[in-house]
Amino acid sequence: MPTTPFASHRYSRRLSGPIASAVSAFMVATLALWSTAAPAQDGPQLALQRVELTAGMHRIDAQVAQTPQERQTGLMFRREMPAQEGMLFIFDQPGVQCFWMKNTLLPLTAAFVGDDGTIVNLADMKPQTTDSHCSARPVRYVLEMNQGWFGKKGIKAGFKLGGAPFSKR
Repeated sequence: MPTTPFASHRYSRRLSGPIASAVSAFMVATLALWSTAAPAQDGPQLALQRVELTAGMHRIDAQVAQTPQERQTGLMFRREMPAQEGMLFIFDQPGVQCFWMKNTLLPLTAAFVGDDGTIVNLADMKPQTTDSHCSARPVRYVLEMNQGWFGKKGIKAGFKLGGAPFSKR
């Protein structure tokens, strides 16, 4: 029989008594944790709620990432995104928001947006990196678009976006 690092079954021995009970309890607890953990995201999230935003005369069809899981996954695993689409990340409270691009295949620009829709700063982000890109001050919203979209439209820091999320505050 070939030997492998996992060939320990040749030396098996039956456990009994308190050790067996402890091992059994540990196994049950471990399996229970695995079964209740959130499933790993291995594909793009395409079925999120959407909101229409405006940037001057330009319309943006934005997916809304509002829960911690939705925000964590973001635009990961997307291979393409139409020019007028993006993702709006909504946080419960304003804070310095930082983003990275691990498992994100598209080059993106993040617009860090204040409560009133004003863009605080923009950050171009390179795909599949863990470089951190942060808001210049506390914000509640981050809008990710294909890299170059804001520049082609002449949109810079100080520009005000429109839409329902910004009129609620």
